[in-house]
Amino acid sequence: MVEEERTDETQASEDQEHEQETVAETTVQLARANDVLPTEIHLLPVAARPFFPGQAVPLMMSAEHWAPTMKAVADTEHKILGVVLVDSETSEEADSHNFRGIGTACRVHRIHQQDGHLQVLVECLQRFRLTGWVNRAAPFLARVAYLPEPEGPPSSEIKAYAVAVINTIKELLPLNPLYVEELRMFLDRFGPDDPSHLADFAASLTTSSKDQLQEVLEIVPLLQRMEKVLVLLNNELELARAQQKIRRTVEEKMHKQQREFFLREQLKAIQKELGIAKDDRTAEIDTFKERLEGLTLTEQAQKRVDEELNKMGMLETGSPEYAVTRNYLDWITLLPWGKHSKDKLDLKRARRVLDRDHYGLEDVKARILEFLAVGIHKGEIAGSIILLVGPPGVGKTSIGRSIADTLGRRFYRFSVGGIRDEAEIKGHRRTYIGAMPGKFLQAMRDAGTSNPVILLDEIDKIGASYHGDPASALLEVLDPEQNSDFLDHYLDLRFDLSKVLFVCTANQLDTIPGPLLDRMEVIKLSGYIAEEKLEIAKKYLLPRQIERAGLDKKSVKLDVKTLRALIEGYARDAGVRRLEKQLGKIVRKVAVRLLEDEETPIRVERDALKDYLGSPVFRDERKLSGPGVVTGLAWTAMGGATLSIEAARTHTFNRGFKLTGKLGDVMKESAEIAYGYLVSHAEAFDADPAFFEKSFIHLHVPAGATPKDGPSAGITMASALLSLARDEPVRRIAMTGEITLTGEVFPVGGIREKLIAARRAGIKEIILPADNEGDFEEVPEHVGKGFEVHFASRFEDVVPLLFKG
Repeated sequence: MVEEERTDETQASEDQEHEQETVAETTVQLARANDVLPTEIHLLPVAARPFFPGQAVPLMMSAEHWAPTMKAVADTEHKILGVVLVDSETSEEADSHNFRGIGTACRVHRIHQQDGHLQVLVECLQRFRLTGWVNRAAPFLARVAYLPEPEGPPSSEIKAYAVAVINTIKELLPLNPLYVEELRMFLDRFGPDDPSHLADFAASLTTSSKDQLQEVLEIVPLLQRMEKVLVLLNNELELARAQQKIRRTVEEKMHKQQREFFLREQLKAIQKELGIAKDDRTAEIDTFKERLEGLTLTEQAQKRVDEELNKMGMLETGSPEYAVTRNYLDWITLLPWGKHSKDKLDLKRARRVLDRDHYGLEDVKARILEFLAVGIHKGEIAGSIILLVGPPGVGKTSIGRSIADTLGRRFYRFSVGGIRDEAEIKGHRRTYIGAMPGKFLQAMRDAGTSNPVILLDEIDKIGASYHGDPASALLEVLDPEQNSDFLDHYLDLRFDLSKVLFVCTANQLDTIPGPLLDRMEVIKLSGYIAEEKLEIAKKYLLPRQIERAGLDKKSVKLDVKTLRALIEGYARDAGVRRLEKQLGKIVRKVAVRLLEDEETPIRVERDALKDYLGSPVFRDERKLSGPGVVTGLAWTAMGGATLSIEAARTHTFNRGFKLTGKLGDVMKESAEIAYGYLVSHAEAFDADPAFFEKSFIHLHVPAGATPKDGPSAGITMASALLSLARDEPVRRIAMTGEITLTGEVFPVGGIREKLIAARRAGIKEIILPADNEGDFEEVPEHVGKGFEVHFASRFEDVVPLLFKG
């Protein structure tokens, strides 16, 4: 039975092969060598690559464009079509100028139209050369001359090239299996002893460019053609080898990764069976429990942690709730519950650190040492919030860092300036995507202890918006009575901030809300006088800039005169930040000169400052004089300043009073009070009462573009109006104080800053309110030294000091 079945199968196979041979004979007729090819043939342009004699090629083309051409070929007896490479992007765009000079004559065997396309089978026969055009538009018709293939037995040299071509093809076969099928088709039609067709076949195997293949097609001499083909084959071999190497490398990596993955999974399974390893969830829960071992959680926090750990054990690791619970436990276990660093309560060390980091500021240092001394007696420093207030660049932030260094505590700084979202302070609720705790719990996590020094910079610039009021949120944090139970919205647990030492900085007190200011101990830092700036520049700023520039300490020299001129002309503000920038600019220019092989040290003289820094930014204040001109003293966020106030009678047409100088409401009211008081008491101060009755008075406060406000210019304005009324200039004297309608002189603030401004202007005689006498006594000796100060309780005390004699 088995043999019969096998016989039937064999018979069926032979019948099938016979049918295929019959179909092939009816559809494909091979050209005979003695066929006569026509001299006028229709042309088909191809844009991809040329065809070579000996090939049987299926073509796919657009019926819309090439149906007339194929119909014209089908109507001929010979069915010959010329296939020519064109230079255009597509065959449809070709015209008679795009055709190359040499193409291949092909016999059309089958044409089939389907879905708007023509499927054409052609057999490539022989090379031809274009000799002329019969029709230059589609269907293209041209006259051609055929290029005969070389006849006779091949020479030994050609045989050698043929062997080289065959060997190269053999090397290509293992690298690309597609070549096997093409080689089998070639051997079915031609023998390996046919060198011409072998060369053409080898060229068609390659992926060379169409120009390189056209060059092979155009070479008729067999030896030259085989030389060119061998070059193309070798290039193809190198390309195939490179592709094979890349493929092998990629496969090796993939196999390695797959192998490692399977081994890793097997290892996990084995370890799990032996109880050695755990899954990711168990490992994370164990990590959280290990963190909790060194912490002292509150009862409420411990209960919450246990609940969350139980929930985490039941949730799927891929669920969103699992990620939320994991992040929550991560935050809780990273906070320093009950962990404290030991304070270094040594007053001598504290004094040494403060003196090392800051020059001057003796009153501020004394206040900090007092604060530390109280903590030493108590055994701990807690429950205090320090507010350092002063102009920019006086060292507020660095003092906060020095306090942390003094106590041996961790230091954390963040700026609250511009914060408008309450969640920045108290955190987001866990229901929100991407929720996080507030800045304070982030600070506690980063510090790693429950008693760091946290510096809140620029607290006077905190904002408010529809997101909430951050300043109000700070009330709980900065209240020693409340912050022991600080509640963050994300954590939703009470955390003790009472051991934290909070240090805040601000440029002014006016913009800090009253309830927030009430919770802080204010320490005021005034600006530096020129002598202090001089010492700071020599001891701190210049050495720091030289070090930052990578220069030798002795490479730059600035003497005292140069530094003093630098301070007076380029850095006259209250702080030392501008001074440090100017020194940095000088050091950078010196660095350039040193690279130009100048000798060291380079001495920067006073007269050379203009070459280094340009024209001075600050010039000596104009000493305005004459009747109606008085110098006042003002406080600004940048420190103290002198303020010249001018009064003039513009005309006598009518009575009136006008103010200019961009004054605020408070200053306008001071001017109105001063004018009203002088008008009603002119006769008592030796002024003509009729002067005000017939005069239009204009009072101006330069500079007009600078906003000015504050209750400290009352007596200055009254003095300017009195000087104008008496037509008598005021002595070289500066003053500050508020005036009332009854002539009382009220106290003002910023005495130290105003004294520094007077010293800068070269004024030695000053009038202050009598109620500020205590403030003057608290001013450091080096600041108040050399001044002749008069204290006035009423305006009657001021008048005798204004005029000579």
